[in-house]
Amino acid sequence: MVHRIIEWSLRNRYIVLLLAAILFIWGFFAMKKNPVDAIPDLSENQVIVFTEWMGRGPQLIEDQITYPLVTNLQGLPKIKYVRGSSMFGMSFIYVIFNDDVDVYWARERVLERLSTVTRSLPTGVTPQLGPDGTGVGHILWYTLDAPQMDLGEQRALQDWYVKFALQNVEGVSEIASFGGFQKQYQVTLDPNKLLYYRLSVNEVLNAIRANNNESGGRKFELSDIGYIIKTSGYLQSMEEIGNIPVKNQNSIPVRVSDIGTVQMTGETRLGIFDQDGEGERVGGIVVMRYGENAAAVIDRVKEKMKEVAKGFPEKVKFDIVYDRGELITESVESIKRTLLEEMLVVSIVVIVFLFHWRSALSIIIQIPITLAASFILLNAFGISSNIMSLTGIALAIGVIVDNGIIMSENAYKHLAERYAIWQEKQKNEQL
Repeated sequence: MVHRIIEWSLRNRYIVLLLAAILFIWGFFAMKKNPVDAIPDLSENQVIVFTEWMGRGPQLIEDQITYPLVTNLQGLPKIKYVRGSSMFGMSFIYVIFNDDVDVYWARERVLERLSTVTRSLPTGVTPQLGPDGTGVGHILWYTLDAPQMDLGEQRALQDWYVKFALQNVEGVSEIASFGGFQKQYQVTLDPNKLLYYRLSVNEVLNAIRANNNESGGRKFELSDIGYIIKTSGYLQSMEEIGNIPVKNQNSIPVRVSDIGTVQMTGETRLGIFDQDGEGERVGGIVVMRYGENAAAVIDRVKEKMKEVAKGFPEKVKFDIVYDRGELITESVESIKRTLLEEMLVVSIVVIVFLFHWRSALSIIIQIPITLAASFILLNAFGISSNIMSLTGIALAIGVIVDNGIIMSENAYKHLAERYAIWQEKQKNEQL
């Protein structure tokens, strides 16, 4: 079989050269389309289910949320195993699927099962799916350099302006905010006054919720003009919260300000983000979507940042603290330089030892064609151009050249034998 292939190739050398040229061009375009990253993605094919139930201890979270979710998610198709983790106020479920399962198909299966499991959870608890990213999806970290804004204002700018703008970038799965204070109205109740007025905490909560509402009426037409009737009851200040009546005693309303104090504060924090020891900062983490090109996504995010920065207040700007794009560029450029150096050295060695330009050319031309064809296989198997894959290609150059040298040496050997037989035959004919 091998002899027939070699014989056919020798008889149809122009067709072979044409096929090699087509393979090289195909591989060149495959190289352009291949995703570029610094490190290979070795994370498991998983779907994360996140559930929040603030104020509850880890054991209660484990009994009421984690255990019911783990037991109900174990029967999913094409699943390996389910892991659960409980902590104060939060539960994490890691559903690990087989490696050949499409991640979005897996997320759909988990969502279908969660729709039936929610009924067995405590009232008001709703499980949520984590972002469709991987363990190495954190491609960019940034902070807001805003010296004239307090931490609460910076967090509001991040949550209500920057986050929504960057989430629209193609390839971005989530913008995770960190640092600062999330503003909230806080009502601090006096237990002695609650006891004096014979009120409970639930009554105060229900009164505030009932007064923070807006309802619609109907459309009223007068003189061919339609008027929309509605009641606007959303709370807009601390004074309005303090004036909410909770209960009437002897025709005298007991207001929230009578049993406690209302203040603007931040949500309870479990940590802070300090940058370079110069104080707290507010920022975000860009999480890349599953299977995207990291280098391309980073470039698109940076372009969007330039557009977003135009709407910032005065003296506010982005400060990028982690950029995988720089690591990708340095890593890939280092490997590319190594590949070119290897190709050059191997070519010189082949030319010097063979000292026959046609034989050397037949060996050297295999290197770019084989390298280009390798990117076709990388795309076919979903492997990105990273340190590991490009290093493997660099190590394989020696093997590529060895095959060509062996074939050339074997051809020289057989040609020499045939030439010796031909010379012997010529001598015999002359005699």
